[in-house]
Amino acid sequence: MLIDFNELREITIPNMNGGEGKVIAKMDVNDCGRFIQTVIPPKSSIGPHLQETNDDINFIVSGEGIAICDDSEEILKAGTCHVCPKGSTHSIINAGDEDLVFYTVVPQK
Repeated sequence: MLIDFNELREITIPNMNGGEGKVIAKMDVNDCGRFIQTVIPPKSSIGPHLQETNDDINFIVSGEGIAICDDSEEILKAGTCHVCPKGSTHSIINAGDEDLVFYTVVPQK
């Protein structure tokens, strides 16, 4: 299976989950799960939300950010991977001056 994010429609989500600013995303949903390319511009964030059904795996490509998972802060930078387990609450904040770019996998279980 190949997912070509260059071919997917881009959507802009203002104040995602009560966060600041906007989030830009491209998403593919298939039998394996959800695969999302996400860009969080400077001064923007994804607000706190509960991972109700599955783990949320986020691999950082570029930029700097902070993930807050169950009140624990994690520094995000290129090459790091933030995992929010099912049943946990997390948010992601762009803490830099450049776009925070990452890919998310939410496996189908």
